[in-house]
Amino acid sequence: MGFSALPSAQKCDLAVTFKRVLGESAAVLWAGRINQMNFEERFQKVMDLSQVLKKNRQTLVDMAVKDLRFTVRDCTIEVDLAVERLKMYEQARALLQDRRPLAGPDSRVSLMLSYNGSAWINSAITSIYMVGNRVSVKFSSKGKDVMALTEQMYRPIFGEDITFYRGSGRSFIEQSLKDPEVSAVVVFGFDENIMPYDEAFKSTGKKLVFEGPGQDPFIVFPDADRELALRDLMQAKFMYSGQTCTAPKRIFIHSAIYDDFLEEFTARVKRLVVGDPMDANTDISPVASDLAVQRIGVQLQDARRKGAQIVVGGAIEGNLVSPTVVKNSTDDMLGMQEEVFGPVAFTSPFGSMEQVLARSRNHKYGLRAAVFGGSEADQVVQALRGQDYCHPVSDYTFGKFGTVAHNEMRSESWRGAFIVKPVGGYGYSGWIWETVAGKFRIKQGPKLLSLETSTEQ
Repeated sequence: MGFSALPSAQKCDLAVTFKRVLGESAAVLWAGRINQMNFEERFQKVMDLSQVLKKNRQTLVDMAVKDLRFTVRDCTIEVDLAVERLKMYEQARALLQDRRPLAGPDSRVSLMLSYNGSAWINSAITSIYMVGNRVSVKFSSKGKDVMALTEQMYRPIFGEDITFYRGSGRSFIEQSLKDPEVSAVVVFGFDENIMPYDEAFKSTGKKLVFEGPGQDPFIVFPDADRELALRDLMQAKFMYSGQTCTAPKRIFIHSAIYDDFLEEFTARVKRLVVGDPMDANTDISPVASDLAVQRIGVQLQDARRKGAQIVVGGAIEGNLVSPTVVKNSTDDMLGMQEEVFGPVAFTSPFGSMEQVLARSRNHKYGLRAAVFGGSEADQVVQALRGQDYCHPVSDYTFGKFGTVAHNEMRSESWRGAFIVKPVGGYGYSGWIWETVAGKFRIKQGPKLLSLETSTEQ
């Protein structure tokens, strides 16, 4: 059931929520264009949004489950995290309060979102808004009802300062390139879809901020806290049924502990509940993208043909992919080369620090890495980690990662993402195209959308 088809009583409940949270006066709701507001006023509007999200938590969860087929558990956690993150703008006050839009007053930023999210997108939208930009937002076609509900929540708070686009992704980018009010385009998506636009961005001088895929290494040394590593692997790999860019994709376990670690990992995977995303007990639900499902099927066939063993799972029924563990994966397999966007874990043993470092770095994606262990693990962390913030590069940089966690859960290493924690990667996992003083350049590394769409006053 779409938002427009909600029962009248539920729509009335939303209206009551807006009045209670935001106040009765329409004049207050619509007063002032964004370029006339200061940081405190924008901050208050974002706090109003956090209250509206909280009040409409269940409706947003229901829409996300329907549109994206993520589990009700994952969607509920996501809404709660979104509310928590919005409050973190208080911590960003000193960083953001004196910034202004990249192209000055009345400029606009175009933001195109991927399908794998419902509530986290509020962090991306508001991070651009908080520095004074107007924002045009394009949702994935898979999130039509989520977008309708999001627009219904945003409009009383932000008016025309944040708007929502209903055309295709291609037309959105092409119109953004032509629109003189658009200073920057921010895209969450697939690198091969964005690369063809490089000449267009060069010729227009507009800025592109791209956030792309990951094929993230997850590395466990013999002296690691195995329980910590296993807990993180289960949580990070299988939340959203494996449909996140920061999920572990290439799982490297030292050969001295490989069999024992894999035995325990497999036992935990077998306990995952597969089924209806609306069931609160469900861990794994259908994959939203037909293309992702097709790729997983090809990746598993390729793995079998090249000698890997499927120790659990492997079944695909429609879009429901059973949680799967692949043993003895090699770097020439598609599942180690391409992003795996689903509940499939490709695992591989390694024999030495030098070997796993070389294998981890030998990839076109460099978003995030997780390393567990002592002194050798620390050396790998230092070798994989890029700079703290994005920086100019002569060409796309491979073998570095934007975020590298050491003996740390993903939920901690990603805390405050987009608000106070810069995120993004190297290689084809993300980049910035911009023209500075008439010269085109590339930047790579972790970034804040707020800083990249604004300048200091």
